[in-house]
Amino acid sequence: MRKLKEIFLLLILLSIVSYANDTQEIKIIDKPIDFGAKRIEMTKAYIKKHYGFEVDNIEIEPKIIVLHWTAEMSFDKSFKRLKPQKLFSDRKDIAKASALNVSSQFLVDRDGTIYRLMPENWMARHVIGLNYYSIGIENVGGEGNKKDDLTPEQLKSNIALVRYLKEKYPTISYLIGHYEYRQMEKTELWLELDKGYRTKKSDPGKRFMSDVREAVADLNLSTPPK
Repeated sequence: MRKLKEIFLLLILLSIVSYANDTQEIKIIDKPIDFGAKRIEMTKAYIKKHYGFEVDNIEIEPKIIVLHWTAEMSFDKSFKRLKPQKLFSDRKDIAKASALNVSSQFLVDRDGTIYRLMPENWMARHVIGLNYYSIGIENVGGEGNKKDDLTPEQLKSNIALVRYLKEKYPTISYLIGHYEYRQMEKTELWLELDKGYRTKKSDPGKRFMSDVREAVADLNLSTPPK
């Protein structure tokens, strides 16, 4: 079984050699979410409340890539969740922290198609404590927030995206799964001021995370402290 897994990962690596050699060859489709003046101001307010920074803009210096799943099997429903500027009323788990809607720089469909939802170096609300230094990659799937069901096509696209981002932003030094975010409290990159603001996460699944890490091991990206 392990031998088959190694062969599978090798095939994926061979198929994305062109991405590693020339980042311009990665295919990214721009599909903007609503990110107007209102969302920008809400993001600035979030930064002040949760990180203690007064900022003139919402640009970030990326240092972390965070992989996610949407817990929704439909691309359209996943996109519609991220599109509005204000948070949906059913997100009671995080509503008290801010009315700013969740977002992510990228969304990867089940067939591996990569969509860029917002400027890569603008702050998105996708991970507690680390938004100010991180780029989020959402993957359609993770049914019911339980199934480790992301596809081989998504794996290939996540590997390519990690390579693209690391080459474009040399400041990136960490690759983490959303379920590992609390381990980052032990690092200088953790900024959350509200000690009661935490959630439990399982995305994007340990198997998926392990496969991505194995395929980009040559990038020497750090994992969260144990």
